[in-house]
Amino acid sequence: MPGLHPGFSIPTIPDGGNHTPGFTEAARSEVSHDACLVASKALAAVGMRVLTDEAFCQKVKHTFEEDKRLRANRHVLWRPEDDYKVKPTLEEGDIYRSDILAVVDTAIDSLSADLRELNLDIHDHPELKYEERYAHDAYTSFLEKYGFEVTRHHLLETAWVATYTHGRGGRVLGVNSEMDALPGIGHACGHNLIGISGVAVACAAKAAMEQLNIDGKVILLGTPAEEGGFGKVKLWEKGAYKEMDACLMCHPAPGPLHSISLSSCLAVIRLEIEYSGHTAHAALSPWEGKNALDAAVLAYTNIALLRQQIKPTHRVHGIIEGNNWGVSIIPDNSKMYYYIRAPTTIEAEETFKRVVPCFEAAALATGTKVKVTRGSTGNELVQNKVLGDELSNVVRKKYGVIDYEYGISGASTDFGNISYLMPGLHPGFSIPTVPEGGNHTRAFTDSARSQAAHDACLVVSKALAHVGMRVITDGNFLQQVKDAFEEQKNTRT
Repeated sequence: MPGLHPGFSIPTIPDGGNHTPGFTEAARSEVSHDACLVASKALAAVGMRVLTDEAFCQKVKHTFEEDKRLRANRHVLWRPEDDYKVKPTLEEGDIYRSDILAVVDTAIDSLSADLRELNLDIHDHPELKYEERYAHDAYTSFLEKYGFEVTRHHLLETAWVATYTHGRGGRVLGVNSEMDALPGIGHACGHNLIGISGVAVACAAKAAMEQLNIDGKVILLGTPAEEGGFGKVKLWEKGAYKEMDACLMCHPAPGPLHSISLSSCLAVIRLEIEYSGHTAHAALSPWEGKNALDAAVLAYTNIALLRQQIKPTHRVHGIIEGNNWGVSIIPDNSKMYYYIRAPTTIEAEETFKRVVPCFEAAALATGTKVKVTRGSTGNELVQNKVLGDELSNVVRKKYGVIDYEYGISGASTDFGNISYLMPGLHPGFSIPTVPEGGNHTRAFTDSARSQAAHDACLVVSKALAHVGMRVITDGNFLQQVKDAFEEQKNTRT
């Protein structure tokens, strides 16, 4: 039935929330009493409107039924058997420069067959981080054929850049194409789709500048090693992004049919942990050993127990490795790789402080030595609000629906670091997946190769190209983008 259950704040001390003795005291305070009465007054006003306003009451009931319907469909993901040719219901209204969007649509549609061939070629030749030599050559050859000025091996061995300039001056649009795959399971994160999306956006922007005589520049950056190699961060440090006014890219994931997601992603802190012990015969004289594998197992267990006390939005996960282990030998070494993730970098830092003692305690208990080495930190994704609003507007009126739940909300990307440093937009887009076949599964590798995934990739590319062309053509809009970036940056601090 229709209901309302608001919370109301009362003053509490640190670590004194609900179900603590501190909260018992807080609930007794005069200030809490006054806050309770304020909330009660507001609830009474709402209740009296229910009693006296029939139209309002009917609206409440209608909203209840609509919410119930949405709940029923909330977790309906796009499956391979769904008919994606059935067009979604779109909103009415105007968009910015429909003449530009017409050129963008036509340009990308005309490239679909060639992009599909490139897509499958990349998918069929998966390469690990910093080893993307085949992809490097395939992308650069393709872009040279379509009239871009291409620099191979740009700043990093497998990175590249393709540029197109029309006229003099003008604003600069940046776009990213990722290339790397995953060990053993290939393109299970859909970087073949991300790569061709960047190409599609750049080609569409080039076509719009040529056909409509628009001054500006597009820079398409081929970025290696997203999967743990922080390729974009290294390219930023070498100056690869310095000309760009804003940077765009996208990422496939499970989600509802026709949906494009403006969710964020998780910040991540990467750790390497090494335990050093002493070997011994595991049966003859085990008391002479100091077991580094036991230390790793104990640390693994410590963290498993810690998880109950960390926020449900946080993630701590890792693996154990070792060298020259044998059944009859007390292991004198072990190595662990761990990721700590949270919705914000600040939250990840807080959980990091709780995880490290889990490793140290294991060393103390087993008599081993531990070395914890902190690797790179990946920031959460900051979707530029102005760029996101523009994408939302064109998607809802021309292509599909916007969601804020799916995308790569539970994963991480090195583009998060870029979005901390300059205005950026990184929407997710849904592709058809099977149950338990999300990113980083073999089933997703198959999904990323499908025709439906290719078509979905081109839809989001059209929307991104439209947003990018507004960056190039509308100075007031770009200023709003930059202002939003500064405002969001100030909010983080």
